[in-house]
Amino acid sequence: MKNNNKKKNHILKKMNIIKAISILKDKSKKKFVESFDIAIMLGIDPKKTDQNIRGATVLPHGNGKKIKIAVFADGEEAKEAKKAGAEFIGMDDLAKKIKKNKIKFDITVATPKSMKIVSSLGSILGPKGLMPNHKIGTITSNIYKTIKKIKNGQIRYKNDKNGIIHASIGKTNFSEIQIKENLISLITDLKKQKPNKMKGIYLKKIFLTTTMGQAIQIKQSILE
Repeated sequence: MKNNNKKKNHILKKMNIIKAISILKDKSKKKFVESFDIAIMLGIDPKKTDQNIRGATVLPHGNGKKIKIAVFADGEEAKEAKKAGAEFIGMDDLAKKIKKNKIKFDITVATPKSMKIVSSLGSILGPKGLMPNHKIGTITSNIYKTIKKIKNGQIRYKNDKNGIIHASIGKTNFSEIQIKENLISLITDLKKQKPNKMKGIYLKKIFLTTTMGQAIQIKQSILE
């Protein structure tokens, strides 16, 4: 966590989750609603493919961010995408817009039959982390359900090169309980993904911060 203007990023002593959230909310005096961000240090070896963690989970209260979705679908599935609230829908026409950088979106959803078109966009979507993926459910035949889940608070996550999971789990206008429940939901999902071959402590340290705030280490009791 690097210094950013007036951001205080020193780490306080370990705290229980509610106290940590309360302190961060009290210290947030910005002219915008800050995000609550979590950094979870895993005991995995990120150099080993079978130990890398990647997935998606639905936070019970969402994370407060408006997600724009691009959907590769046609026919009835395109109609389902529109009904579910997707912002951009199409096939070759959507691919052309993406190639020309005419639209901005956060997640790509695709039907299996559209993947031939989507694959041609690998060099554009890949580096941005926008390629649809079976593992996180963004390659699907159930377009309506998938889009609704994303709109209702689904977040995607994967560990970085240091084995750390970064995610946004809410806003400073959320209640302490909402942030806590979102964090517990994410941790519960991460526990299910513990690699079978890894040894030692899986969830090592948890840090909570706000966009412009300091980082606070959360007591491990949150894992129980």
